[in-house]
Amino acid sequence: MLGGIAAAAVALGAAQLAAIPLGAQADARTAVGSTVIDLTPNPIRDWLLQTLGSGGKLFLSVTVLIAIAAVAAIAGSLETPRRPVGSLIFVLAGALGAAAVLSRSGTAPLDALPAAVGAVCGVLTLRFLVRRFWPDASDDPGVVRDEPNAGRRATLVTLGLLTVGAASGVVGSMVGRWTSSVAGDRSAFTVPRPATPAPPIPAAVTPDGVALPRFVTPATDFFRVDTALAVPQLRRDDWQLRIHGMVDREIVYEFDDLTAFDVVDAVVTLTCVSNPVGGDLISTGVWTGYRIADLLARSGIRPDADMVLSTSVDGFTAGTPVEALTDGRDALLAVGLNGEPLPLEHGYPARLVVPGLYGYVSATKWVVDLEVTRFDRAQAYWTRQGWAPRAPIKTQSRIDVPRPGQQVPVGPVTFGGVAWAQNRGVRAVKVRIDHGPWRPAELGAPYSNETWRLWSFPWQAERPGTHTITVRATDNTGAVQTAQRVGTVPDGATGWHTVDFTVTGD
Repeated sequence: MLGGIAAAAVALGAAQLAAIPLGAQADARTAVGSTVIDLTPNPIRDWLLQTLGSGGKLFLSVTVLIAIAAVAAIAGSLETPRRPVGSLIFVLAGALGAAAVLSRSGTAPLDALPAAVGAVCGVLTLRFLVRRFWPDASDDPGVVRDEPNAGRRATLVTLGLLTVGAASGVVGSMVGRWTSSVAGDRSAFTVPRPATPAPPIPAAVTPDGVALPRFVTPATDFFRVDTALAVPQLRRDDWQLRIHGMVDREIVYEFDDLTAFDVVDAVVTLTCVSNPVGGDLISTGVWTGYRIADLLARSGIRPDADMVLSTSVDGFTAGTPVEALTDGRDALLAVGLNGEPLPLEHGYPARLVVPGLYGYVSATKWVVDLEVTRFDRAQAYWTRQGWAPRAPIKTQSRIDVPRPGQQVPVGPVTFGGVAWAQNRGVRAVKVRIDHGPWRPAELGAPYSNETWRLWSFPWQAERPGTHTITVRATDNTGAVQTAQRVGTVPDGATGWHTVDFTVTGD
């Protein structure tokens, strides 16, 4: 079993090294992990996201490595000099790795070569270990078993090969990331400035007396949810945006072509459909870019088209209603966040930002293709897996203070949180303590219908013991946030957020 694991380590290390000259798309380990993400059932993916957040991808990577080690151990236990059953398992694993690579967007047949190289190295390593140290009883037993310290030598050689394989994998991964990184390209990019910047954000958007999230989320704190196990690396000189499908003329924009369009700043709150009631998969940014409506206008959208299928360089797709891209809201091809180039993990060099829609139907990162089509003709990545094709963001609110289980002293205290109803805006927030009456919260100044609104609630804590605070919002259409508690699938969670806290005595 240990020999099988050592052979697998050599196989993975060799594959990583062989992938360096071909690029990140030839990384079989990442391709396998991405395939596992695609095949993971929705409930499990949703649980991982809500439980582990961005750590879910690390958990998945570790799980895949454990699974590979388990299969390799079984292969090692089945291998004999005369019956190479374990070697056949390694060949099959290499074939599956190559298939995973070729199934990803933008790969060529040559990109499958590292997986094949890894499989060959794994088989050779396994055969060497079995023939040298663990010969089958039906073969000539040789002298190895009778040699002094033969078992120790076998263990040392096996552990040495395992170490070499693991080190090769680490070196290959690090060198591959270094050679493909576009960090320098990003650093050389200056975000264009709009002729008319977005209106300044007044200090009054944040209520006094309570520690709430910043109105504009720092880029380092912005939530990240995507299917990319490894962050795609795309240089501006290599970037193109193809617009095709139900249009009068197909157009391919290069990055320099964008200078022909007006630059726009827009302050927009983005929300993930996997955000549970009270969750934190929501952030606000100042986005800089170009109106998607302007880019589409040059192609001429046909009247019967109702959906734009956007595609990322890594193959992810999202289906966005044409109306949401052309109705006057600031739907952008964004190239900057908070005055800086887009972070690599948030879509550099270009991504979509569409106010009012959950990200899985609108926020394609590393976007390279816009196909104008119809909802009855095409399905996107998540809609193929049972999520709703249209996903307007629901009116929701959250309590940030107090935290669950927090102790509050008797006397005056201020609670607070955020509320959102993008593309409609928040008119009011009400709070209830225990089963008392609903009382209006104090709202921070409104900025726009496309951003969240911060709220505070002063309260006199008098009765020691456990209490519950509940919040609900009303949007600018007059619709009150529903109390009905539903999960995130298929089009976003609903329900009132509640937090239990304790009032302590003097």
